[in-house]
Amino acid sequence: MRIPHDQLDPDTLQNLLEEYATRDGTDYGEREVSLSDKVASLRRQLRSGEVVIWFEPGEESVNLVLAEDLTGHE
Repeated sequence: MRIPHDQLDPDTLQNLLEEYATRDGTDYGEREVSLSDKVASLRRQLRSGEVVIWFEPGEESVNLVLAEDLTGHE
């Protein structure tokens, strides 16, 4: 289920973005990117609708996914 980012408490959203940006396997290329830059990029992608917050009730997990990948899953 899609979770509207603008309905989350600002601290909760910040914590979610920081947690996602620091997960193993999150690759930002060859150059080092600061955590604040990673979070700012994720926030921009949420605002533009390119990325959405997705809650998987069966697994009780939250993820950021590309909106285009959700076609038929909502």
